[in-house]
Amino acid sequence: MKNVIEVDNLMKQYRKAKEAAVKGISFNVREGEFFAFLGPNGAGKSTTISILTTILSITNGTVSITGYDMAREAKKIRSNIGIIFQNPSLDLELTAEENIRMHVSIYGKYGFRPFYRMMPNAYKQRIEKLSEIVGLNENLFKKLKTFSGGMKRKLEIIRGLMHNPKILFLDEPTQGLDAASRHSLWEYLHKIRSEENITIFLTTHYLEEAEDADRICIINRGKIVMMGTPDQIKDKLLVEKYMYVDAINKNSLKRELSKLGATFMETEQGLKVVYQDKTPQQLISSLTTPLTKLNIYQPTLEEAYLSLVKEGSEF
Repeated sequence: MKNVIEVDNLMKQYRKAKEAAVKGISFNVREGEFFAFLGPNGAGKSTTISILTTILSITNGTVSITGYDMAREAKKIRSNIGIIFQNPSLDLELTAEENIRMHVSIYGKYGFRPFYRMMPNAYKQRIEKLSEIVGLNENLFKKLKTFSGGMKRKLEIIRGLMHNPKILFLDEPTQGLDAASRHSLWEYLHKIRSEENITIFLTTHYLEEAEDADRICIINRGKIVMMGTPDQIKDKLLVEKYMYVDAINKNSLKRELSKLGATFMETEQGLKVVYQDKTPQQLISSLTTPLTKLNIYQPTLEEAYLSLVKEGSEF
């Protein structure tokens, strides 16, 4: 797969700032990839996103998006990206369709018409397809003041995809939504990614949303500190993997675990067995003592992330 985003030695220095916000970072994003860009407040994440979406200029380095150079072809880049910002920018006095119609006319994709029926067929077909995907087709002509937070986010997704972008930037897309709405929105985003063959570039504070990413890039203090798949990041940081087991004959179980060289300790929940070097299956299949309890713990990306960017860490 070809790269749709290429960042090489990117640096951003704000005026009067003592040090650069972004300190010579390099990374790439492949076509059709779900790429998560994570970092704590003040890490340089927002600055990088603002540069990639053509809002900020570059101090040094190069950025290429969908084959266009950021310094010389920002307008062409904007025509190939869609953006859903953290804070909604919708007119509550207009209907959902009117919000979209106004947006695409300003964007230059379709000329403005005062009524939906006067818009070209290509516009109607596009809006009908996207509203069907995200489940907003029955509410297209209702005013936004009647919409829930989740419905407004769906509308922003439609609006951001009307011009057939190759990359969709999601900046905290589920901020302020309840758990059910977040889950529903991600179902639609994954469906859109599949049907539209679109690249997703995500920033989020909900670390579980990044668990499904193809790759994750973590930035801290203006530098990239780690990049890889969620599992690679958890493995690199040696996040403890363990399971709880128990048996009626606990002494027999302990003897077997000791012979296998397993690290374990007794707790109120049973024997806590660390399986860093072996899979749970490898350990369990070697046991002959009947188990009365088996609870396998899976480490989370959030644990790995917090251990990496915790205050005072040096990289």
